[in-house]
Amino acid sequence: MNIKLDKKLALVTASSNGIGLEIAKSLARENATVIINGRSQKSVDAAISAIKKELPDASLLPLAADNGTVAGAEATIKQYPHVDILVNNLGIYEAVGFFDETDEAWFRLFEVNIMSGVRLSRHYLRGMLQKNDGRIVFISSESAVSPAPEMAHYSATKAMQLSISRSLAELTKGSKVTVNCVLPGSTKTEGVATFIGNVFPGLSPEEAERKFMVENRPTSLIQRLINPSEIGDTVAFVCGGKASAINGATIRVDGGLVRNII
Repeated sequence: MNIKLDKKLALVTASSNGIGLEIAKSLARENATVIINGRSQKSVDAAISAIKKELPDASLLPLAADNGTVAGAEATIKQYPHVDILVNNLGIYEAVGFFDETDEAWFRLFEVNIMSGVRLSRHYLRGMLQKNDGRIVFISSESAVSPAPEMAHYSATKAMQLSISRSLAELTKGSKVTVNCVLPGSTKTEGVATFIGNVFPGLSPEEAERKFMVENRPTSLIQRLINPSEIGDTVAFVCGGKASAINGATIRVDGGLVRNII
């Protein structure tokens, strides 16, 4: 299926590894020019090299900037004043009990998880509306609708993204611009694989994953971790011309983990 991303310029924040890297790959496979973003030039160069090995013809541009800061967002906008697609993927998390979550920790997650997307969307959405074309996607989490007690601050920021996404979608009424949220479930990133290995030491990665899903994610219908490329392909579709009727939506890619029917 040609999802119509030819000649589109896409910015994926925090795309030098993890889910962001896979989103960048999926967009590049569909012939979009993708801005690869990381906090250091070294991480950006390494990501571009890795993508090029898999997709030699990929059209990629570098962006070394910390979009979790005011200065980083300003640098991003200065270097790339206009984009056709913005994927607000940047986010951090930590497992901390509620009574140990300090004010500083709450503010830090708010600054990175919320304000990065707000600042970039505030700039790029205006241009998309003027052009009457564009896509913005927020990468939230199943924690937005199934809050985790050990990550109350993280879950709160992910839930807030749903509200922001819908508010921005309301601004697109009658246009060809869309704003949506994608909610990944437990995904097989390097960090998650390490975490599971630490929880179940002595087991093979495959055995540890099976045990983790049974004991820690029992409501998952697929009973496996989601492949990051599955998130990437969903995001790419939402960004394409074939998804023009999807707007203001929350799209779950959680393997059936969340039991809500809406």
